[in-house]
Amino acid sequence: MGARPASAAHGRPINNSVCLQRLVLPVLAVLLLLSGCSGRLDNDSILHTRNPLKPTEVLQTDVDRMATLAMRNNLNSLYRLMNKLYQRNPREWRKNSLPDAAAAERAIQYAIEHNQDWPTLGGRRDVAALDYSLSPAFQGDRVAAFTYAIGSMLVTAHGGRTEFYLTDSFNAQFIHNAARNLEKAGWMLSQRRDATGQPMLLSNEFSEQGNNLSYAVEFGKMVARLDLLTHVLEERYRRMGANYAQSLFLLNFLPVQ
Repeated sequence: MGARPASAAHGRPINNSVCLQRLVLPVLAVLLLLSGCSGRLDNDSILHTRNPLKPTEVLQTDVDRMATLAMRNNLNSLYRLMNKLYQRNPREWRKNSLPDAAAAERAIQYAIEHNQDWPTLGGRRDVAALDYSLSPAFQGDRVAAFTYAIGSMLVTAHGGRTEFYLTDSFNAQFIHNAARNLEKAGWMLSQRRDATGQPMLLSNEFSEQGNNLSYAVEFGKMVARLDLLTHVLEERYRRMGANYAQSLFLLNFLPVQ
């Protein structure tokens, strides 16, 4: 007799919806991580398989690699957001002693990726800097402060790192909290006003000529990546316990003759 399908052999019908989820979800995860190819951090190594494997990747698990790509693409989204904000708020970069907006962008990126303080924030970082950057008390470059605050929050939530390896660990709750903070940051950007009722920073635009929601789109990408990573981390730790239980349940003695 011919071999029966694995599910039929155990008397269970094949669950088509489960099979579909197993096929679709990994594809969606890859597409999400690969979204957004511009910015300072180059994604060429992801998009072209002809590039050689980096030696350091040998020290990464699948989850480590996924977290590294998510961090890289989230920083890319943040830098695009910064560029858009400078275009709509050119007065902000002029508050610095730097020659142009591009120089300001490079300085902010360097501070985020090298774990340095931003001078006008008085030592504030992540959530403390985020609230201060859009407060009436802050008089410096708001685009720089706002961008730095989000970048430092992302790095802090990931344990102070932007690349991840076998020896690194994650706190899924902190990454989940970072996603919620990004949602609040997007709301703050659109709602915070100065004493005259004008936005602290111009961003999304609604007009008769058309709507510009590109700022909200970048926030949405970052939140989605963080939420996806949170779910993957939770599932990994849950499966560790399940796999251990299975190993005990399926333990078989070996023949001795």
